[in-house]
Parts: sequence; C-alpha cells; structure tokens
Amino acid sequence: MTNSNTRLQVMWNRLLAVVEEQGQALIRAAFSPIVRECGDISAGIFDLRGRMLAQAVTGTPGHINTMAEAVKTLRGRFDLRDMRPGDIYMTNDPWIASGHLNDFLLMMPVFFRGRAVGFTSCTSHLVDLGGLGMGPEGSDIYDEGLLIPPCKLVDGGELNALLMAIVKANSREPVANEGDIYALVACCETGARRLAGMMEEFGIERLDELADFIIDTSYRGTVERIGDLPKGTRTNVLKVDGYERGIELHAALTIEDDCILLDFDGTSGLSAKGINVPLNYATAYSVFALRCIIGPDIPNNAGSLAPFRVVGPKNCILNAQPPAPVAMRHTLGQMTPDLVYGCLSQVLPDQVPAEGASCMYDLPLRHVPEAVARGDTQFALELVFSGGTGARPGLDGLSATAFPSGVWGSQVETTEAVAPVLFERRELKPDSGGAGKMRGGLGQHIELRSSTGEDFMLFLSVERVLNPARGRNGGREGAAGRICIGDDRPDLPGKGEVRVKAGETLVFETPGGGGFGDPRARSRQDVERDLEEELISDEVARETYGFTR
Repeated sequence: MTNSNTRLQVMWNRLLAVVEEQGQALIRAAFSPIVRECGDISAGIFDLRGRMLAQAVTGTPGHINTMAEAVKTLRGRFDLRDMRPGDIYMTNDPWIASGHLNDFLLMMPVFFRGRAVGFTSCTSHLVDLGGLGMGPEGSDIYDEGLLIPPCKLVDGGELNALLMAIVKANSREPVANEGDIYALVACCETGARRLAGMMEEFGIERLDELADFIIDTSYRGTVERIGDLPKGTRTNVLKVDGYERGIELHAALTIEDDCILLDFDGTSGLSAKGINVPLNYATAYSVFALRCIIGPDIPNNAGSLAPFRVVGPKNCILNAQPPAPVAMRHTLGQMTPDLVYGCLSQVLPDQVPAEGASCMYDLPLRHVPEAVARGDTQFALELVFSGGTGARPGLDGLSATAFPSGVWGSQVETTEAVAPVLFERRELKPDSGGAGKMRGGLGQHIELRSSTGEDFMLFLSVERVLNPARGRNGGREGAAGRICIGDDRPDLPGKGEVRVKAGETLVFETPGGGGFGDPRARSRQDVERDLEEELISDEVARETYGFTR
C-alpha cells in the first residue's frame, strides 16, 4: 500500500469512528424507548454526490440501507446552490425514507471553510404520528398518520417552528416526538462538526479523493467475491401467515460475473391491511442478507451496495405503490433475508443458516379510546421482542436475538416506567429451537398485564404464528409464535386489534429458529449441556436426539 493509500485508509477509519459517535449522540439524546433502549436508528456520512461513505454500526438495515438511497433522492430534490450552513432537510415519506411514516429521515449539508463538502444523515423511529397509529388497520397511507414531504426542518440554524407544531399537534406523544426530532438534529450536527474537524486535522479541502477511494475499493472487493460464486439463477418460495390469507414470497436470485439481481416476480399481491412493503425497505433487508454472506468484512457503503439490484412487479406485496397502507411493513420486509437465503443456500450450502423467527415481535400498545373522554392515563408505546435465529452450519442459533432487524429488545424496567403495564414473567422458552446437529435459537415466553386497573389496546401484526421457521439440511423447524389472553384461552391470530382488560394477563411467545443438519448427528456433549441449561426437555432429548440420561 502506498503512503497515499495508507493516509486515505486512516481517514476512512476516522470516518467510521465519526459515524459511530454520530449514532451514539442520537441514542443518548432520544426520548422514545424504541430509540434510546432498542437502537432503532441509522447514521451516516455522504459525499457531495449523495454517496454513502460510512454508516454507524449501531442501527438497523431497514434504516441504514434505505438512508443510502434516500440521501441521493433528497440531494436531487434540493439545489446545492441554495443550501447554506445550518440547513437541515427532512421527510418521512415511506417511499423515500424508511418504509413507513414513523421513521423520520434528516439530511444536513456539511460546510468546511465556506464550501459544501458533503452531507450527514440519520433516521429514527418516532413513536406516534397520529392517524390509526402503529398497527395494520389502516386502509391507505392517509389512515396511518402524518406524511411530511421533503422539506426544510432547519433553515440556517433556525428551526421551522410551524412544522414542529404540526408534528406535535398530530401525535398522542407530542413531547416524545419533539425530543426525538431534536435528537435527530443533534445527530446531524455532531456528524457535521466531527467531519469538519477531521478535514481540518488532515489538511484536506474536499472529500472527493477519499470518497472515490472508499467507494472504488469497496466496489472492487465486493465484485471479486461475487466473481467467485457459481453463476446462474436460483429460486425460492417462502410461505408466510399474511393477514386475510396466506402469502407467498417468491425470489429469483441471478448471480452474474460482477453483479447480483434479485427478482420478486410471482410474489402475492397487496393486502388490504398495512403489511405491504415499499420496495426500498424490501431491498434494504434483502441486500443486507446477501452482504452478510458475500463480503461481510467489506464496510457497508455506496460501493459495496452497488453490485446488488432488487426488482419486483409493481403492487406485489414487496413493491407496494402509494397510497397502499404500509405501517407494519417490517412484518414481511424482515422476512426477505430468509427468502434470499433459500436461494443462496443452493449456492453456498455450508455458509447459509436455517430460517429464523426473522420478523420481530413488535407490539404497539395504546390507551383505550374512551380514556380520552374519561381523563384517564393516555399513552402510546411500542414494545419490541425477538425470537430465535436459525442454526448456523457450525454453530447453534442465537436465542432471543434480533436478526435481521438489529433492534435490541425492549427493556422491562423502561417500559414499566413510561406505560401502565407490569411484566410478570420473561424467560427463554425451552424446546422452541428447532432440533438439528446445530440447534435453532430459542424464543421467549413473556407475560404482562395492566398495572393501573385500566384496559389497554394491543395492535398485532407478527409472523411465524402459522408458518414456523424451517430447518435446513435435515434440521427440524422451530416452534411457532403464540399470543393469548391467559394460558387457558384459545390462541389469538397474529394480526388484529385486541383489548386487554384489567386483570387479564397477556401471554406471548416469540418463535424459535430452525435447526441445521440431522439431529442424530448432534454431539452427546451438546445435548447434555442443553439439558443442564434447561433449553430442551428430557422428552425432546430422548425422542429427537436419541439421548437418555
């Protein structure tokens, strides 16, 4: 490596540190638990052309990879000549930002010595934007809350007070929304300040040379990895629960010399409920899945993302067009990695994991409608819990782990502090991981109830209740998810609106991941450990693994 390249590599590493500080600034300043506790964010630095140079490790693929394209869109929407220091642009348009209204995306031009040199950007989830709120019940995007087209949030350092007032007036959580928007602003400003400081330290006037080095190096490395793969097209079909009916997700993965094309042709059409997915969000998770296997050591930026392309017929459920309802787009969008891995496992059978819980158990809670008239406690909260990941070729799956979303699970103490709910039980669910030479990760068993003697509303839109995670290479399927009111009553469907009455206990169990390989090939030592840690029962050890104490 030449001295020039060494210097560029050092600056590249510095950029990675800058974006991580940027992301942590957002998390520390945020009001909402889903941001502060769960890390439902993204943060990144971009060059003047809108190409993503670096992203914070903290964050979700659905935010990060959509942000990579959204900045290009905003960069093309606003003239660089009209931008000045202190400007910040914003939108929550699902087809530009992150797939549903609750995610706000900000972009800030960075100025150094009087000249625009690049952009910082970030995204985070706001807990409530009015309408019917987080849930699948909207009939179109207008039911789901307040849509803000690309606009200027901050003009030369002056906050758009009218826009802030509109956002607060259209929310059940106005204080939290205001605080989260200020946290997003602080995130952009932190990134801009640190980027300018880095340029001062290294004595550079522009980012052009560094940007080209980062993107060209990442692109070449990714293309080399693609070049090593067997060429051709592989297909897969994933059956998911859906809402009114079961849904089929279709994928055709075509590997060429220097690129990969993923096509959703054949996928089911739109749902009448808000589980439809804009293509930007489906692309974000699909490409993330591919990047986890193909060149995972190459940093994620515009260069390493460029060789991947995702397409699908308009108004298939993975390419919803406006004004389709999309509030719960993650319900199916986060299933796309399993869809993609079904194709990729035909090429790399010893590298691709089994299917996992995939869709996070996202449980929006809210006060009952009559609470407003009675003057009772009003709240809107979004709980996030994870199931088990699929077993890997050489390792067991991870229990209660967020993959592919990366959203950390909601904290019991934090939830109880901000909403009138009380957790009575939270533990891993034995036998929920699919059996195999490598066992699937376990799901969770969680119980909660009202802490104030008041009813509350639950808005369900989760997967893997009817279609458990499938094993791979002889591995068994994981346990399905389950939701009910008390263990002695029938299970609830995975989609719909539920009133949890005072005194009732809500029970929900997140799905387990599928197993990998023949269960009879699992080592005696591993089965003994599973029994000792109460991850499996004696019955499963005997009947599935052929093990007796």
